[in-house]
Amino acid sequence: MKRALWGMVAGLLAWTSAGQGRPLPRVASLNLCTDQLVLMLAEPEQIVGLSPIARDCWSSVLCEQARHAPVMRPTAENIVSARPDVVLGGVYTAAVAMQAAREEGARVIAFPPVKALADIPAQIMTVANAVGAPERGRALADAFVVRLASLSADRRPDDPTAAIYAANGFVMHGGSLPDDVLAHAGFRNYATTMGLAPSPRLPMEVLIAHPPDLLILDRSGQGHSLAQALLDHPALQQAFAGRHHLDLPARLWLCGLPQTLDSIAMLRAARQDLGPSP
Repeated sequence: MKRALWGMVAGLLAWTSAGQGRPLPRVASLNLCTDQLVLMLAEPEQIVGLSPIARDCWSSVLCEQARHAPVMRPTAENIVSARPDVVLGGVYTAAVAMQAAREEGARVIAFPPVKALADIPAQIMTVANAVGAPERGRALADAFVVRLASLSADRRPDDPTAAIYAANGFVMHGGSLPDDVLAHAGFRNYATTMGLAPSPRLPMEVLIAHPPDLLILDRSGQGHSLAQALLDHPALQQAFAGRHHLDLPARLWLCGLPQTLDSIAMLRAARQDLGPSP
């Protein structure tokens, strides 16, 4: 009885402000990237649950906003209990929960990882249409396109190189969103120019012996593990001092978001500090 009453109340809270007489869909997100798009596009009362990582400020640019939204572990049991109308997630995560949502009759949309900045407006609009906010989505997508054009640098064969170096010596290769961000900021990806093997790990010794023009330390978490300590190794600090080093929060390009453009702005500033290409 209480559950039925709560469902009625939640439904009444989700009516459109435009007075169209149709309730907005109740939305659950099971993925960090869709969490943040939902926070930007949906009305607060529509959100029945976000993934817990939405409140992690190392991973989410909207962590503070997420503290005011409900969170839930992405399990089938939680989805069935929440009874959302729309469930958003990634193609590689929470498969069981998303299948449970389909069986319960919810509209389920699985998003692939964004690999290029040009893909972001389409994902914004897909989420906006799913949550019943197409006008808000169009405004956000259009603003993204305009800002991207204003930030993007002309690409040249002599652009400086930049290496994205993460915990445990992981280096970012081509075909990824960070790789596309580098290109738009006026950098060539060190992993590509060096012809590195597909292995994601790069020994620190190789990086120092054959240095890029800019070392980008991709800090994606808090802690004191040996993997993370590598980024603060004295040899790295000495080899890449001053303008040849940049700390860039991983949360800016973990997902394809309007805030991803902030990473281009940071990199453009670093590019300017390096001076003209030789």
